[in-house]
Amino acid sequence: MAKTTMRQMLEAGVHFGHQTRYWNPKMGPFIFGKRNNIHIINLEHSLPMFNDALNFVGKIASKKGRIMFVGTKRAAQDAIREDAERAGMPYV
Repeated sequence: MAKTTMRQMLEAGVHFGHQTRYWNPKMGPFIFGKRNNIHIINLEHSLPMFNDALNFVGKIASKKGRIMFVGTKRAAQDAIREDAERAGMPYV
């Protein structure tokens, strides 16, 4: 399974979190700072965990397991549906 790089995550905007007034204190170790009242996610902490999750999902897929695609935001609905249908997997 291909590894995701820090550059890819930055280009995708993964480091932009939620507004600073909406946060869970348990996320503290993963927050790098804030800018314009938006938390900036520390990708040095997130990247290894993301790659672990990617490998885990890859193992499930390689064993013909089922993976549920979930997209709760309107902006993601079409992409979630299209990719889930392409993979023959369920989606919400």
